[in-house]
Amino acid sequence: MEEIIHIQKTFEKVIYINKRINNREFEDCVFKNCDFSNSNFSSNTFLDCEFIDCNLSMTSLAATSLKNVNFRNCKLLGIGFHECDDFLFQVHFEECTLDYAIFSNKKMPKTKFINSSLREVTFVGTNLTSSVFDNCNLDGAIFNETQLAAVDFRTAYNYKIDPEYNAMRKAQFSTQGIIGLLDKYDIKIV
Repeated sequence: MEEIIHIQKTFEKVIYINKRINNREFEDCVFKNCDFSNSNFSSNTFLDCEFIDCNLSMTSLAATSLKNVNFRNCKLLGIGFHECDDFLFQVHFEECTLDYAIFSNKKMPKTKFINSSLREVTFVGTNLTSSVFDNCNLDGAIFNETQLAAVDFRTAYNYKIDPEYNAMRKAQFSTQGIIGLLDKYDIKIV
């Protein structure tokens, strides 16, 4: 990973804990079973990349470009995605642990969160229009001034969203999920 530009490479079982990897470009690369926890990945570019079975917990992504990056079965605890470069920011998550991550003020329309844990994730000011939360745990997730138009929450659970503070036109919820929209009123639905 010492080279500046990496194209169509596969990185397997790389362990870079508490390391610094900056000013690198990765295009069409795959990362498998890697541990980058507590590292500094600031000012890197990832284009059309995939992370599979990786640990990126507490990794700094300040000024990093994530352009069409897929994460599958990854640990992403406490990641500050809000610090990533906004230009062409596009990510998707499947079977990931994103607890305590921050997506504040990101434009993320059509993002897919599938079978993932998003406990206490911050979505303040985030644009999630037409995104999908498929079988996701949103316990303690913060939605405030969040664009949730046409978002699919039908199989998501443990969320509490205040419709007065979030744009939710045409968002989809299951009947069981209605409780998460009325929580602040302290009423019982039987």
